[in-house]
Amino acid sequence: VTPSEGVRRGTGRILGMLESLLALGGLVLLRDSVEWEGRSLLKALVKKSALCGEQVHVLGCEVSEEEFREGFDSSINNRLVYHDLFRDPLSWSKPGKALPGGPLEALRALDKRTGSGPATIALDSLSWLLHHLPCPILCQTLHALSRQDSCPGDTLPGEQVRVLGLLHEELHGPGPLGALSSLAQTEVTLSGTMGQASAHILYRRPRQRPTLQTQWFSILPDFSLELQVEPLLESQPPSDLHTPSVDPTTHLTFNLHLSKKEREAKDSLTLPFQFSSEKQQALLRPGLGQATSHIFYEPDAYDDLDQEDPDDDLDV
Repeated sequence: VTPSEGVRRGTGRILGMLESLLALGGLVLLRDSVEWEGRSLLKALVKKSALCGEQVHVLGCEVSEEEFREGFDSSINNRLVYHDLFRDPLSWSKPGKALPGGPLEALRALDKRTGSGPATIALDSLSWLLHHLPCPILCQTLHALSRQDSCPGDTLPGEQVRVLGLLHEELHGPGPLGALSSLAQTEVTLSGTMGQASAHILYRRPRQRPTLQTQWFSILPDFSLELQVEPLLESQPPSDLHTPSVDPTTHLTFNLHLSKKEREAKDSLTLPFQFSSEKQQALLRPGLGQATSHIFYEPDAYDDLDQEDPDDDLDV
């Protein structure tokens, strides 16, 4: 297999993975961060859905319509229905056309506009909606929008509604993140290393165990995906088990060991505070010519010799 054939096969694998991701329906949660942005992947999925002939509705909250459409060709832009909440989220410039429910009403109206047939709804982003709507209401709306109330057998493959939600996970606590995570059929967590982006994809299929895949990719300027090889970390030289250990006391400024001569000198030295037997004998047996002294004590009348209460003379 030549390298070019390997790249083509790898690209086919990642495209097949994206097709299966888009074929699941339900909520697809794209979790990005400051270091690894997810809007490019969102636009790549929107492009893939548009090329499949699906209805694509985009609820834009964080960037303008011109910025979101930038990079798409005319065939893709003609298939997109853009609902702009970026320029005038509260409809202040056109109060007569203001939705009574604000962003919530705009979100609920998307379900009525999809109609029949497969549809993709892109939310850019869920973080913006979480800052303007209570988390329980947003979760209930997403649950109804992705038509999760219907049984898997009741929904035909051509009537699936897929919701692509971009979430900046660094802006939210564990409560909203856990609620949206439990609601999603597919979670895509973006990360990377050494400048290489990766996607950790968690699939939750009905009556099946969750599966986790990791793909390394790059997004081209036309928002198509290209498979990349997992970058190798810098190899470290293997440690030799037979390498002799280095004495950590070799380069110290002081010596921890004594030579034989130094040890003998240390043992023969009499310390000034050491009470040796010679010093004890000298104190007990004074030598010739040394004057001796005695202490004579005569108890006074007020001396207290009672050892049980030596302070009874203080009249306390």
